[in-house]
Amino acid sequence: MSDANALDQATLAPYLDAHIPGFSGLAAIEKFKSGQSNPTYLLTAASGRYVLRVKPPGQLLKSAHQVDREFRVMKALSGTAVPVPEMLHLSTEDSPIGRMFYVMDFLDGRIFWDPALPETHGNEERAAIYDAMNATLAALHDVDVEAVGLGDFGRPGNYFERQLARWTGQYRASETGIIADMDRLIAWLETHLPVDDGLISLVHGDYRLDNLIFAPDQPRVLAVLDWELSTSGHPFADIAYQCMQWRLPHASGFRGLGGIDRPALGLPLEEDYVAAYCRRRGLAGIGNWTFFLAFSFFRLAAICQGVYRRALDGNASNPEKARTYGEAVKLLSHFAAELIDKED
Repeated sequence: MSDANALDQATLAPYLDAHIPGFSGLAAIEKFKSGQSNPTYLLTAASGRYVLRVKPPGQLLKSAHQVDREFRVMKALSGTAVPVPEMLHLSTEDSPIGRMFYVMDFLDGRIFWDPALPETHGNEERAAIYDAMNATLAALHDVDVEAVGLGDFGRPGNYFERQLARWTGQYRASETGIIADMDRLIAWLETHLPVDDGLISLVHGDYRLDNLIFAPDQPRVLAVLDWELSTSGHPFADIAYQCMQWRLPHASGFRGLGGIDRPALGLPLEEDYVAAYCRRRGLAGIGNWTFFLAFSFFRLAAICQGVYRRALDGNASNPEKARTYGEAVKLLSHFAAELIDKED
């Protein structure tokens, strides 16, 4: 059985030679094992190393896998305080491989997959890594979207209202069975939508530790990756999403910080991390925190449901791992249900 995610080197090489200045001698294509959305590959060529990110094969949900949005936002952020790789080329849908893709520069650095940072050199470095991550998020939310040409990057109106509608639709389109906690969560969010406070910024949409590349020898962010879910929206969605992930069990596939003694490892407590973010952005604090967290659980559960459905349909980037995402939907909605029960 052929691999639907395999790329034909002989077909791709002449196209890259013709469309990327300085590119020559494609020698190898290696798919990264991580990632469940857009398949991503390391290209090794005579002219250097590059990264190619492409839409997955098969029938896709509407508005999902928009690699052109990723390309556009990273291109726009070049030269700002938010570090991103150099963007080299965006293909059209009628590319030689039959799908839209982009190519960017390869950055040699560290990606931390475990938020407890066991491979680092003590509490001081761990604290500095988290502080750099916090500073980068604050810098992202301070970007002037109009000035960088992204004024039309999101729709007007209440961000959480339109996001709730979008992800409810995505969830229903990929639903494979009834999950009572998920249905209850959606109903709760619909009746607890906050009033639009007018705050707007560029939102990453999947801001977490393993979507950052750090310098090999210091706690400095070299690049923020995986901008597929980025939009103009409410900045609290990003900070709550990150804190939501840390609440998940460390032993789970999400590798959260649940059950970890953070002070003993030099890692910030949630309230301290949020306070540092607020200081950097000149904010007095974040109210309605339960809603933002519950929304984050819901949105991630909806994303996981889509991955699971693609696995069942045979279109997942990493099919074996993707099937575990079905259980993740239940875990996430259960955590959210407990959260809103405490609030009510």
